[in-house]
Amino acid sequence: MGVGSWLKSMTAYDTPKQIRIQSVTCGCLQSFFYATISLAVCCIVIKYRLYQETDEVNSSVRTSVKGVVDASNRIWDTAEYTISMQAMNSFFVMTNVIKTENQLEQECPEQPSPKTICSSDQSCKKGSVDVHSHGILTGRCVRHKTNVKTCEVRAWCPVESTENPPEPAVLRSSENFTVLIKNNIHFPKFNYTVLNIPPILNTSCTYNKKTSPLCPIFRLGDILQEANQNFPEVAVKGGIIAVEINWDCNLDSWFYDCSPKYSFRRLDDKKITPGFHFRYARYYKLPDGKEQRTLFKVYGIRFDVLVFGTGRKFDAIVLIKNVGSMISYFGLVVTAMELAIRVGQCTSYGKSRFYKIYNRRKYEILPFSRQVKNVNCSFMDMKMQLTQEASLELYPACAARVQWALHTALVIYVSFVDKPYITLIQKPLKTSLQYTEGTIVESHPEKFCDVDSCCTSESNEDHDNEQYELGQPLREGSRFPNAQEWCFCGECQPTESYHEQLCCRMKEGQCITTTHSFQQLVLCSDTLKKALLYKYPFLRLTDANINKELRHFAYKQYIQWSFGSFDLEDRAVVPNCCRCKIRDTYPEASNIYIGFHME
Repeated sequence: MGVGSWLKSMTAYDTPKQIRIQSVTCGCLQSFFYATISLAVCCIVIKYRLYQETDEVNSSVRTSVKGVVDASNRIWDTAEYTISMQAMNSFFVMTNVIKTENQLEQECPEQPSPKTICSSDQSCKKGSVDVHSHGILTGRCVRHKTNVKTCEVRAWCPVESTENPPEPAVLRSSENFTVLIKNNIHFPKFNYTVLNIPPILNTSCTYNKKTSPLCPIFRLGDILQEANQNFPEVAVKGGIIAVEINWDCNLDSWFYDCSPKYSFRRLDDKKITPGFHFRYARYYKLPDGKEQRTLFKVYGIRFDVLVFGTGRKFDAIVLIKNVGSMISYFGLVVTAMELAIRVGQCTSYGKSRFYKIYNRRKYEILPFSRQVKNVNCSFMDMKMQLTQEASLELYPACAARVQWALHTALVIYVSFVDKPYITLIQKPLKTSLQYTEGTIVESHPEKFCDVDSCCTSESNEDHDNEQYELGQPLREGSRFPNAQEWCFCGECQPTESYHEQLCCRMKEGQCITTTHSFQQLVLCSDTLKKALLYKYPFLRLTDANINKELRHFAYKQYIQWSFGSFDLEDRAVVPNCCRCKIRDTYPEASNIYIGFHME
């Protein structure tokens, strides 16, 4: 492609070809599809708020637990049962405890277990340590208080008991404790900050999902109840409970809504290793200087405060982007309509005239031909189409090359008056064009008279009779005398060129040139002159060029009449009989015919 062609393409606009089907059914179906998709797009935009820009929340959490209980002959206050956790946004409340008091660093028997029970000193290897042991083995096997011998260890004695936690839990009354959760959130994109505590806080309120959904003070028993858990059961071995705070904020002034929504659920598995516990110790100095401690194995509930949320605010650019991305859904209408038409073609209606016309209008067959190289003869720069009439004898220097080009670059259309279709031939000619097989184009040529080319009219009766006669073959034994082997109408002239050996008929019968319609549509000078002047108002018809102009337009008239509305003027072949009849009616003074395109 040259620079000129490139610049020309840059200054042109190509639009897709469309076909309009005048059908109430198709129109209603298309409107239904468009309405359905439009409604779906609107619902999606509104439901998922695709008209707003979003931002993720940043948050911080502070907690404060309140409550006092008397248990195990001891007052338990906040300092006793709340223990600081290393986890972020978490707090722990003790519910049960196992104490091992007055431990000193010395030798004592290990608690009985399959690995610590022994019968002699040989069973206890001195200095060895087991991951589940409370100390280092001394190498001796001693009697435990349960009359069972176990290995002696050097550890904090007496060693911790392996008994189960007490039931009911020591601090089972802690379900009445309350916790204040303070949560600050910030949306950096919108520079917006809000707190879950109202400006005026009623300190006597307690969270209730229905009556007080925004109160930040929670009763521990209510939290477990919302998580579908039983507090006395969880208090025995402990557990992990999530307090979820969801901020789904609409920051638009006309629909402002930014308040927390609380939900609760259990995180640890109740069936596989349930519970939560850990150990810590308190140390003391005895008068003799020895160190003594009390070991606590505490069970309790760890509360993890999980904050998440999204801030939303209207943004026109976001709306345009989201709607623009969903406009592609309207392309599904075309696919749905095409699918509906394809389904209709597979039914009994597929043979109707509608589908035949639709296929002809919808699809255009683009012929493919191999490029002809090294054919440098005059032959009008090798642009001559097969509808041209030049004799190769005029160009003896390149006759062989032109004949080779016709045999290798053949892409033509032919039509017969007694066949309701057009044939595409796309292969070299090895015999006369009359007998060359091709591909049938599934269409019925619409043979008509242009409104600008009719100089007279005939009765419908005569026209119907003429069409009937054209479609009938001759009676048996009525072969035309002196007819060419490839001629079936008796009006064709002898020729040695394969591409000119084409008759107007496939079977013997009346030649189309003898019909009244051919005389009026193709040969009538008044018809041709009016049509020429209609299409080319400034054309000057003089005695010198009138025959050439009328002859050229006669070719076009025949092609338009015989091939219907197909735009095949450059590739359609005029039968030998018709071409000779047109030449005889409008002859060239020099009797040299090059072709109507290039003369």
